[in-house]
Amino acid sequence: MTLTKTFATSLKALTRNITRSALTVLGIVIGIAAVIAMMEIGKGSSSSISKTISSMGANNLLLFPGTAASGGVSFGAGSSLTMTAEDCEAILRDCPAVAHAAPLVRARVQVIYQDKNWVPNQIAGTTPEYLAARDWLPLAEGEVFSEGEVRNSSRVCLVGQTIVRELFGGKSPVGAEIRLQGVGFRVLGVLTSKGANAFGQDQDDVVVAPWTTIKYRVNGSGGSGGSSGSSGSSGGSASGGSSSGSVYPGAASVFPPPNTTGGQAAMPVRFANVDQIYCSAVGPDQIQPAIRQITQLLRERHRLREGEPDDFSIRDMTEMAKALSGSTSTMTNLLLAVALISLVVGGVGIMNIMLVSVTERTREIGLRMAVGARARDILTQFLMEATLLCLIGGITGLALGRGAAMMVKEFLHWPVEASVEAVVASIFVSASVGMVFGFYPAWKASRLDPIEALRYE
Repeated sequence: MTLTKTFATSLKALTRNITRSALTVLGIVIGIAAVIAMMEIGKGSSSSISKTISSMGANNLLLFPGTAASGGVSFGAGSSLTMTAEDCEAILRDCPAVAHAAPLVRARVQVIYQDKNWVPNQIAGTTPEYLAARDWLPLAEGEVFSEGEVRNSSRVCLVGQTIVRELFGGKSPVGAEIRLQGVGFRVLGVLTSKGANAFGQDQDDVVVAPWTTIKYRVNGSGGSGGSSGSSGSSGGSASGGSSSGSVYPGAASVFPPPNTTGGQAAMPVRFANVDQIYCSAVGPDQIQPAIRQITQLLRERHRLREGEPDDFSIRDMTEMAKALSGSTSTMTNLLLAVALISLVVGGVGIMNIMLVSVTERTREIGLRMAVGARARDILTQFLMEATLLCLIGGITGLALGRGAAMMVKEFLHWPVEASVEAVVASIFVSASVGMVFGFYPAWKASRLDPIEALRYE
């Protein structure tokens, strides 16, 4: 018999008793539907968990300058002026494992609006890339400052939800002017709420502005590489003179001093240093490659010889990355266990009904063998019947599972995400279950003695 004839015969045998075939398929339908629904709900939950942990900084890397020392006395991490905005641009350009990178200049000053004042947890001078790295886009309101405004040291900023509540009474601050160290900043937008981080610090108590503005106008650092006022090194005179009210209190000029020697030689100017560089890896699995790429690049840029220690340090969020991988692994293992149990139960039901079918059709099997059917033909027919049952059950279960997932999303508002892999796997597994659990009944039918089968009552 050809496969076409065997298929037609198997289909005719299944439609002979539709009620029993439907009940046989029911186990597979429920199993596949449960798997699809669980996979889609689980994948949506996993994505939601991943997004939450990523917003806390699971993929982030913090780059700090090295340690300065004098007379055998170390001044601690970040005291050496070795990190520049140009380093950040090079990382973003030459490190494929890094998705986002932004320079960061910190300040700790009072924010004033009309008759109210507040000292935020953080005043961050940075670039728009920082918002992408921190998953702070889109904004809750307003717009982000541009790269051009960073280059021009524009007096614009973004504020967090805590600033909105404390200074503006919950009203929209867009377009309003706040003052930092006597410098007016126009509020362009409001950041989305993040709540507390893993260490309990309020992430919404923040002001974000162009790093050049914070460095040169607020901290009062010159372009010759002085540290920011918040770091407490080489900016003491700047912060000490901040009460005078001038825009650049006590700061060195951004431009090089005029050449008084009469020569035409160019005056070397050091790049402006930053407090740190904030990076975001492409994914949790790319954190270590990103660290290696950044280390190699910065050593080349800083001209460090082999054997010399790094003049920078890199910190990663290892514990958060472990939490992310652990939660994803747990969710996957749970879904696999549910899928295995459901499909085994459905497969046992298929085997049971097929054994009953073999017993009921013993005379039919004997008659087919008597007129020339080989054991292989009988085996193929019963295997095809079991496979067809499982495929029909798999497709039906696929539709029901998808519908159940959409109902959960619609009425319970749980995160749901379609899984193409689950759909393909369900069809493949349902056919495999039919072959595996249908093999024994088919083998038993093919081993029947034709004479005994014809005599069976």
